[in-house]
Amino acid sequence: MKRFDIGALRAIFKGDRQADRVVPPSGFTAQLTLFAAGAMAFLAVFALALSLASGRLAQVWGQELAQSATVRIVAPLDQRAAQTEAALKVLQTTKGVASARALTDAEQEELLSPWFGPELAMESLPVPRLIEVVEEGEGLDPVGLRLRLSAEVPGAVLDDHSRWRAPLVAAASRLRLLGWISTLLIGAAVAAMVTLAAQAALAANAQVIAVLRLVGATDDYIARAFIRRFTLRALLGAAAGTLLGMLAVVLLPDAGEAGGFLTGLGFRGWHWVVPLMVPILVGAVAFAATGAAARRTLRELT
Repeated sequence: MKRFDIGALRAIFKGDRQADRVVPPSGFTAQLTLFAAGAMAFLAVFALALSLASGRLAQVWGQELAQSATVRIVAPLDQRAAQTEAALKVLQTTKGVASARALTDAEQEELLSPWFGPELAMESLPVPRLIEVVEEGEGLDPVGLRLRLSAEVPGAVLDDHSRWRAPLVAAASRLRLLGWISTLLIGAAVAAMVTLAAQAALAANAQVIAVLRLVGATDDYIARAFIRRFTLRALLGAAAGTLLGMLAVVLLPDAGEAGGFLTGLGFRGWHWVVPLMVPILVGAVAFAATGAAARRTLRELT
C-alpha cells in the first residue's frame, strides 16, 4: 500500500502521456472537479479570514479591556466636582493604577453623540462624570477599590469591564472555532466531490479499463492515471479559487490595526501565507480521495 502511494505521488509530478490517455480529458467529471475545488477553496479562504480575524479580535478585546476601567461619579451637580477630585485622589494612591483622569465635557459629548446626535447639550442631561482608569502590572483589586470608593466617595461607581469583556472574548473565540470547523467541513466536501467524480469517471470507462487489463496494464498503472488527472484538476481549481478569494478579501473595507469585526475581516502580516496552503491541502485531499475511490472501484470492476 505504501509503495503504491509513493508511486502515485511521483506520477503526479513526473507525468505519463500514455497513462493520461486512460482518463478522458474532458467531460462533466472534469468540470465538476474544477468547479468543486475552486468553489471550496474560495469558501475556505473566507473561513480562514473569519477564524484569524476573530482570533485577533479576541486578543485585542482581552488585552485592551483587561487593562482599563471606568469610574462614574453619580452625584448632584453641586457635589460632582468635589467627588471627582476625591475619586482621583483615591485612584492615585491605589495599587495597580497607572493613570486616572476625568473626561472633559467635549469627550463625553463625543462618546454620546452616536446615540443622542451631535447637538447634545451636556448641561441638559444628568450625565455622570466619567473617570478613565488605565491599569498596570497585574491590575487593580476591584473589590478593595469599591470598598474605598464607597467609604470616601459615595457617588463613585467602579466598572472594571469584566461583566461584558468576558462574553465578548468568548464570542470571538467561538467564532474562531467556527471558522476552523468550517474549514474542516470544506475539506470533507472536497473529498466527497472528488470521490464521486473519480468513481463516475472509472465507471464510465469500464470497457476501456477491461481492454487495458487484457493488454497487460496493472490496476496500479490505471489507478495512478486517474489519481494524477484528478489531483491536478483539484490543484488547478483550488489555486484559482484561492486567488479569487484572496482578491475578494483584499477588496473588503479595512479598519486599520484597531480593526472592528465586520470591517476588519481579513488577513494581517504573515497570515497572508495561510490561504496559500489551501491549494496544497486540497490537492492532498484529492490525492487521498481519488486513490481510495480508484482502488475500490477497480476491485468492483474485476
